[in-house]
Amino acid sequence: MNNIKRFDKTMFSDLIEEAENSPRRRANLNIHQSYSDKVQRLFIAMMPDSYVRPHRHVQEHKWEFFMVLEGALDLIFFDSKGVVTERISLCSNGYCQGVEIPPNVWHATVCNEPVVFMEVKQGPYEVIDDKGFADWAPQEGDADVPVFLAKLKQASTGDVVSV
Repeated sequence: MNNIKRFDKTMFSDLIEEAENSPRRRANLNIHQSYSDKVQRLFIAMMPDSYVRPHRHVQEHKWEFFMVLEGALDLIFFDSKGVVTERISLCSNGYCQGVEIPPNVWHATVCNEPVVFMEVKQGPYEVIDDKGFADWAPQEGDADVPVFLAKLKQASTGDVVSV
């Protein structure tokens, strides 16, 4: 028997349903065996009201790869003060479906519809060192999150999105 893994529409639907029922309004399915693996591979489903706090991956060797498989999302990039420097739309049936983000680049994801994407990043995953969160953005769960998320969804290059 082989160890071939299949990833199909049923799996995506199940992941979206899990995200719908999650307090964080997103869910992931890890494909890697362990957080110590040298390559971390996962599928993520995200709902439009899920908040991903702007962050950067602070370790110099840790890039991040995104590929949208169903739906669409926007990746928003910032400078260190919360000014939007670029916005890239990724769509499963659009012109751009994926990006690779180098280390130390401030970014966040937003979506206006349920989305499933694949993320690949260099491991091992270390909770303490994985992300540096922006101090100009509210923490997940803060009362300011809904207003800040709405601001992110409308933000254009040059806008300041800090709270």
